[in-house]
Amino acid sequence: MPRRPLTPAALDEQRAALGLPPYAGRLDDTTALRRAALDTALAARAAGVEPSRPVTTGAVRFLLDALAERAPGRSVEVRVPPHAAVQCVDGPHHTRGTPPNVVEMSAETWISLATGALRWADAMGAHAVRASGPRADLAPYLPLVAPNVPNAADAPSGQALADG
Repeated sequence: MPRRPLTPAALDEQRAALGLPPYAGRLDDTTALRRAALDTALAARAAGVEPSRPVTTGAVRFLLDALAERAPGRSVEVRVPPHAAVQCVDGPHHTRGTPPNVVEMSAETWISLATGALRWADAMGAHAVRASGPRADLAPYLPLVAPNVPNAADAPSGQALADG
């Protein structure tokens, strides 16, 4: 099955199914499109519906980009297969092969962690995250966005939290 990229049309298809208004952002603004994908994914979850793959990928990428901004560096690789991966956290970095610090999880777990719906310690305790290496603790950087907006159609939950 061919992969379907996140486009305004793919986003609007999911939003229409949820009774949300169409995406009104700029067509050439990838960050805004991915932020809207996060809002849509959260609305889908709240409605008990699994978000489409393009919407999930957009949400994952938006949140991984936010992590890389909050914790710049190349000492930890965070993987959310098959959606995306990012290197982050300051410190020694690898140049070849598998990095010494790897964190891997499902898209559902990543979105829950990054939005504050799930705590790092709880995810680790439930074995929902595979983390190896001495720097593979993301707890100091989470959550990345405001946790659980009651109605994602009314409030933009994808707004990044202030640092600090």
